[in-house]
This record gives sequence, structure tokens and C-alpha cells, in this order.
Amino acid sequence: MKRILPGMLLLSMTIACTNKDKKMEIYKWPDVKAPVAEIKPTTRILHGDTVTDNYYWMIDYFKKGPDSTKVVDYLKAENTYLDQIMKGTDALQSDLFKEMKGRIKEKDESVPVFKNGYYYYSKTEEGKQYFKYCRKKGSLTATEEVLLDIDDLAKDHSYYSATGFSISPDNKLLAYGVDNVSRRQYTIQVKNLETGAMLADHIQNTEGDPVWAADNKTLFYTAKHPVTLLSEKIQKHRLGTDATKDPVVYEEKDKSNYIGVDKSKSGKYIFIYSSATLSSEARMIPADQPDAAFTVFTPRTKDVLYSVTPLADKFLILTNWNAKNFRLMECPLDQTGKAHWKEVIAHRKDVLVEGVDEFKDFIVISERKNGLAQLRIRNVNGNEHYIEFEEPAYTAAVGNNPEYNSKTLRYIYTSMTTPVSTFDYDMETKAKKLMKQQVVVGGYNAEDYTTERLYATAKDGTKVPISIVYKKGLVKDGNAPLLLYAYGSYGHSIDAAFSINNLSLLNRGFVYAIAHIRGGQEMGRAWYEEGKLMKKMNTFTDFIDCGKYLVAEKFTSPAHLYAQGGSAGGLLMGAIINLEPELWNGIIAQVPFVDVVNTMLDESIPLTTNEFDEWGNPKKADAYHYMKSYSPYENIQKKAYPNMLVTTGLHDSQVQYFEPAKWVAKLRAEKTDKNILLLKTNMEFGHGGASGRFDYLKDIALNYAFLFALEGISK
Repeated sequence: MKRILPGMLLLSMTIACTNKDKKMEIYKWPDVKAPVAEIKPTTRILHGDTVTDNYYWMIDYFKKGPDSTKVVDYLKAENTYLDQIMKGTDALQSDLFKEMKGRIKEKDESVPVFKNGYYYYSKTEEGKQYFKYCRKKGSLTATEEVLLDIDDLAKDHSYYSATGFSISPDNKLLAYGVDNVSRRQYTIQVKNLETGAMLADHIQNTEGDPVWAADNKTLFYTAKHPVTLLSEKIQKHRLGTDATKDPVVYEEKDKSNYIGVDKSKSGKYIFIYSSATLSSEARMIPADQPDAAFTVFTPRTKDVLYSVTPLADKFLILTNWNAKNFRLMECPLDQTGKAHWKEVIAHRKDVLVEGVDEFKDFIVISERKNGLAQLRIRNVNGNEHYIEFEEPAYTAAVGNNPEYNSKTLRYIYTSMTTPVSTFDYDMETKAKKLMKQQVVVGGYNAEDYTTERLYATAKDGTKVPISIVYKKGLVKDGNAPLLLYAYGSYGHSIDAAFSINNLSLLNRGFVYAIAHIRGGQEMGRAWYEEGKLMKKMNTFTDFIDCGKYLVAEKFTSPAHLYAQGGSAGGLLMGAIINLEPELWNGIIAQVPFVDVVNTMLDESIPLTTNEFDEWGNPKKADAYHYMKSYSPYENIQKKAYPNMLVTTGLHDSQVQYFEPAKWVAKLRAEKTDKNILLLKTNMEFGHGGASGRFDYLKDIALNYAFLFALEGISK
């Protein structure tokens, strides 16, 4: 039975705050009837297993079926219910929005980066949601050119995303992608930077990744399947021609692979990459031969991943070939097969090699040791050193370094108490210069906060890192509210980083923590492999064990413990409430991937076939039964669940709206508690929410108001 906070009156659904450090306040949830979704049973029979799905019909808006209107009406009813329930927090949400917006320096500029004779940067203006993309020729004192005014371009759109800015080698043309629907289907457009005129060329349904050949008139790009949104073809466009007739230079036949196109920093090569979770392959042509046939660098091999970095006299290859944590190899420019690969940096069991950035006289190797990022500098003679970082938990990453001939490395550094900082590092002298640090308007003193690196013990004895931050003066008596966040999939590492918005939590007594659970890659490749496929349950139990550890250490208690995750992290949220519902007082599940089996069975849904190596293919019996054992939607039971806020987007291309909608409908029908369950569907946006730099704060304000209502915090 879930622990219920003292003072909860079931009829009026009232929550009282028991934090001894706060004045007791009461938030009364309105006694409003929740929507009840229609039940229309659909039967799934597979591998001798029969399952009845009462809400499968909600897929109809996506499939354009007969119940499409009913689906939209249901989502709108849930939105109305949320508005009614949260009505008493409207003023608080407004104040939180203003508070968070007020910390943002509205008139600002990025640190310029130099490439091919120009300094490029973006700038924002007071009151404007978007930005302007600019450059100056030769010197920062030169006349400014505004290449794109995104504020102006977005003015008639509720959503607007511009990406993939690519300048032609002669500096005269700008190609870029635009999505104004929020489905990540970009239309590539081209602007003449000399005249300011837009060219007639419009290339639709792409990844928004234009790459120029050396001739200044040929573009390569990734075309998407119109339904599954798979990146399936690389095409070539010649300016002034009909884009619908663009030739295909590569088509990926394996639907588990993602593909893309890129150009080397030196500008000499164009690469096509095809990569799945377990194997990859590269093809290339000289950039000055756009009509040449792409040649395979080395053929794909099962369980072998590799990427290629060209130097002046050789290729570098980052690969996991006989090296779980990856190693660095090299080969001659004219002999690229594996038989000619020679080891440069050997495999190490305790160090993950994550990436390589090339310069004329240096390479920079991004590594990870003990869960923390390292930047390793190596010159052409093989001499090397590391950049030193001092905090117990932090993020350090190579920044934007487009200029091949530079001796300066641009890198980004942040921690849970250090605002995002941009450094320029002289790779010869080892001198570093802070170019910019994120400004917190109104003032911020890092000395007012404490950050720690902790380790929880998982059920199998594994030590799981936790990064934590809180305001100094915290009394560890179990009464503080704590928000625990994690992701834990795809080998994506979540590092300790500063959040300007989290100050609204910390300043109201919340502790914020990140659990670096298996399924990510924080502790090396094995950390990822221990949290995927038939070992996915480790991801969920790691998170639960982190929560229990924080309770045992009296940072918080189940009455004040909250969890948050999005997308695959939303799967995590769904799993933990089935496994340990009594551990959490509240859950925020953002665009959650919660109907794992049904989605992975439907190859018409975007991303499905790409991800068989991540989750498994449920058409295989063993994978089906294992996925079913943890899939949140499949495992809802008649029992008490925590308070929950679930969010989704009607146009989400990554996790379709019907997954969280079905999940909430089934939870409503089955749960035995009187706790709050809310579903918020953004009817205009997709996976990433609003596109403007302020509008997304309204969603965060709602999340925080939900937490504060549960804690009895009214201001």
C-alpha cells in the first residue's frame, strides 16, 4: 500500500505539507471527475499469449482511422481536466514562468567561431523567442551580416525549427532545414548571401542535413520515409534542378540502421554513415568529385562499430573491433580495409573512448573514466596531455571547432553548481581562457549550493553513481523533497550539468539528483550493455536502488521523493511505478515510451525497426516475453500508484501520443488510490515541446507547480 501523506482527505483530495522546515500549507485539489476513456477491446495473440487491449483504438488519429475525432476529443478532455485540477496553481505557474524567464539574459550572443575567413555567431534580442544567425568577415570589428533572422521567419508559425546551417565553400550560399510542424521532417532551403534572395530550390522530407560539395552547387542530404520517418536514402541535388528527381546515391536496405551524410572538417571528403546499435559502415568520395561513386571504407561486420576521421596523410578509425570500450586505429589514405589498420591508442578496460576531433596539427580524444569526461590532447608527434578538471561531478565536452587549421580547442564545461562555460584552450601552450559563462540574471552565487558524487549499491552489488545538488543548510532528516532524474537507454550518458531552471527547485528546499543508471554509458560500454535487451531490468532496479539509498541517507523519504524522466526515461518512470509504487510520492513522465511491445510490433511506427537491437524484436518469443515483463502498459495492476503528471505531444515523431494516452486511460481504470493522475497533450507540438526559448518554460512551470502542490509549497 502506498504511503499517503498525513492530512489527505479522500473526498476533497487534500494534500498537506509535513516538512518541518516549512510553514504548513494546504493545497486543495478540486473535486472534479476525471475523463473516462471508451473501452473497445482488441485482442493480440502472439507466441501462445493472448492479450486484450481496451485502448488500442487510440492509435486511430495516427493511422487516420474512424475514431480519429474521438481520440482528439479524449485528449482535449484530459487537458480540460488538468486545467481544472491545477486551477489553484495558475498564479504560481505564472510566477514561476516569470521567475525562470527573468533569469535569462534576453539580449545575448554566442561566442563566435571562425571558419573559412568568417566569424559565425548567433544573437538573441530582448523579448524575442528565437535568434539571428550572423557572421563577420575576417575580424570581429567588421560589419555584421545577418544571414537568417529566425525571429522573423517564425513569426507566423506556432512551431518553427531551423537547423543544419551549411555555408558553401565559396561563402556565398547558405543551405538549412526548416520544420514548422514538429515532426522532424525538414525542408531544405537555400539562400543567396550576396543578394539576400531565397533560391527556388526546396527539398522536402529530409533530416535537415545539407552538405555542400566543393563545386558550390551540389548538395547531399538524407531523405526520410514519409510514414516511418526512417532515414533511408542519401540523395544528391544540383541547384536549379527539380528536387523531386534528385538521384539516389545510397539507399539503406537494413531497416535497423540510421544513415546520414557529413563532410570532413578539412573539407576534402564527404562521408555517408550507416549505423545500427551493433554495427556500422562508412562510404566516401572526394568532396571535389560530387559525381563520383561512393566507395565503402571497410564493409560492415556483425558487432563492429567504427567511425572515420581523415588527417592530411592518413585516416583515423575509432572502433570497438576487439575492443569493448573502443580503441583508436589508423590506416593509409589508399588502404582502408581492416587488414591495414594499425593501433594508435589501445583498448583499456577502465576508459571508454567516445570521439575524435581533428585539427591540422592535433587530435582531441574524448574519453570517459570513472563516469567522468576527459579531454586528451595529442599532437602530430604523438606527445599528449589531459585538460584538468577539479569538481567531483561535471560535464566537459568538445565545443564547436569548425576550423581545421586552428591550434585552439573550444570546449564546454559545466557542473551542477557551475553555469555553462565556454573555454578556448591553446593546445600548444596549455593556456585556457574563459570566453563566456552563462549569465544568471538577478545574481547567482555557487557558494550557496553543494554538489556531491554519491554511490548507491544496486541489488546485484554494482555501485551506481549519483550526482546531487542542494542548497547549503540542508538538514538530512528525511523531510526534504527530492527530485530524482535519469534516462538510462541507448548508451546515452547524462552528466552533471548546471540548470538555470533548477534554481526554482533548489531555492524552495528541493534536492535535485541524477542517477547514472545502467543503459547509459557513463561507466563504459559494458554499463550500456548491462542495461539493454535481455538485461533492461537493470535500468529500472538501479533507479529504484538509487531512490532507496537517498532515503536511507535521509536526504528525503518516500513521502517527499519524486522521479522524472522523458522519452526512454519515461519508460523508466512507467516501470518503477509498477515495481515499487510505494517509494514515490509523485512522478513526472514526459513523452513516455510506455507501450513497448505494441510499438515494437508495428513497423509503420517511426523508429521501430531502428531499435530492435536496443529493445529486442517481439516477433521472437524470448524477446516478446521479456519485453512484456517490464513494459509499463502491459503491467498495470489493480493497486495504488503515486501522484502522476504525464505529458505528450500530438505530433510527436519519437514517441507517438497514443502511448501515454493509452497508459493514462488504463491507469485510471485500474488504480485503487485517490492520488492525482494528469495527462497534458500539447496539441501543436511534438517530442521536444515548444520551439521558442521562452514558451517551453510554461511546461516546466506546470511540472514544478505539480511538485510544489504535492509539497504544500504555494510561493
